[in-house]
Amino acid sequence: MAESHTEKLVIAISSRALFDLDDAHRIFEEQGLEAYSNYQIDKEEDVLPPGQAFPMVKKLLALNAELPDPLGIEVILLSRNSADTGLRVFNSIEHYGLNITRAAFCGGEAPWRYIKAFGCQLFLSAEGEDVRVALDNGVAAATLVSRASGQVDDGQLRFAFDGDAVLFSDEAERIYKSEGLDAFSASEDAARKQPLMGGPFKNFLGALQRLQQALPAAHPPIRTALVTARSAPAHERVIRTLRAWDIRLDESIFLGGLNKTEFLRAYRADVFFDDQKVHCNDAASHVPTGHVPHGVANNGPEMA
Repeated sequence: MAESHTEKLVIAISSRALFDLDDAHRIFEEQGLEAYSNYQIDKEEDVLPPGQAFPMVKKLLALNAELPDPLGIEVILLSRNSADTGLRVFNSIEHYGLNITRAAFCGGEAPWRYIKAFGCQLFLSAEGEDVRVALDNGVAAATLVSRASGQVDDGQLRFAFDGDAVLFSDEAERIYKSEGLDAFSASEDAARKQPLMGGPFKNFLGALQRLQQALPAAHPPIRTALVTARSAPAHERVIRTLRAWDIRLDESIFLGGLNKTEFLRAYRADVFFDDQKVHCNDAASHVPTGHVPHGVANNGPEMA
């Protein structure tokens, strides 16, 4: 019998995001598929080191012990490996005690085709092209670009989001890119009471809030923050937008163009999502970072 995922938060993750597969991937790029397959089979009893998303996934799955039915969190493994070469990945999942039981091994084909079939609300991958296709199909997705791991293992999971083109649409950012800061400020002032349209991570943020409401309020296991380059008076439209969506963020940081990195470190983000590569590159050495290739900042010829 088919199982409904409507009450669950379902996250899809690639094997290269969950584990450090750099050595194997290097062999694939330099020596080809056959050498890669032989390497993975030879090493299938060797446990893979944790990858960029491993600490976040571990914390997410641990929350199931506190969530009432029918709420819950499920992590789905999506991999370009075949089932044969993917055995090492599942051996490593078993070694670390991760409750991941569903997977799609796609034998070299792109795994994004199964994101909606599994009912996923978020897709994390090391493959930028797969992420772009997932976004085009209405699923929140990010390319993990960081070598950093979660800073604090205190049981609390901290998500940080950029605003425009991530939580919100890129409608305001388009004005800034095409007409400059003064035009952006004037437009936001004129539209301060008009909610922004939703961006690719709106529904994921809503799913997180549903989990927060079911978890203990005294010491909340999930915490969310907006970290945006906006400043006053452009902050008002953001606040009114979240109010119209009936979504509450735990923290909102309006930086007015300041570098985000130190603020993300102070917040102790487990993962930060931003649409602009320059912000991702700044943050990537300090906090786990996901690039969201969406919106006007990713439409230039350099992003083709």
